[in-house]
Amino acid sequence: MPTRARKGRRYRGSRTHGYGQIGQHRHSGKQGGHGNAGLHKHKWSWLVINDPNHFGRDPFRPPGYVKPSAWLNVGDLDSIARGKGEVDLAKLGIQKLLGSGSVKGSYAVKVDYFTKRAQAKVEAAGGRVVGQE
Repeated sequence: MPTRARKGRRYRGSRTHGYGQIGQHRHSGKQGGHGNAGLHKHKWSWLVINDPNHFGRDPFRPPGYVKPSAWLNVGDLDSIARGKGEVDLAKLGIQKLLGSGSVKGSYAVKVDYFTKRAQAKVEAAGGRVVGQE
């Protein structure tokens, strides 16, 4: 579309572009504030309809719950152990042992947390898991 045919072209030189006195349709006043401003005030009805769970917390997560950020699968134990009988995953920064994959060697694994499936696979290979469950 050529510039001369655009709608905004007719407002050149008009200062307010059809939005009344100075300051209207500028900055954040036309939208009721920036970001989450007004969610407890003038945007409350919008909040109740569109995002009713915006405030508060998740009631299904206990306050002391810490999700492990570093984990390892049982299938990766052989590459980490490299023939050693003992593997201290806590020293390597791994917090939890998961049960995906299969293990060939028998290892004494020390880790903070582990799943029942991981424990069963390590014990089936002749090893043991030490730590919390």
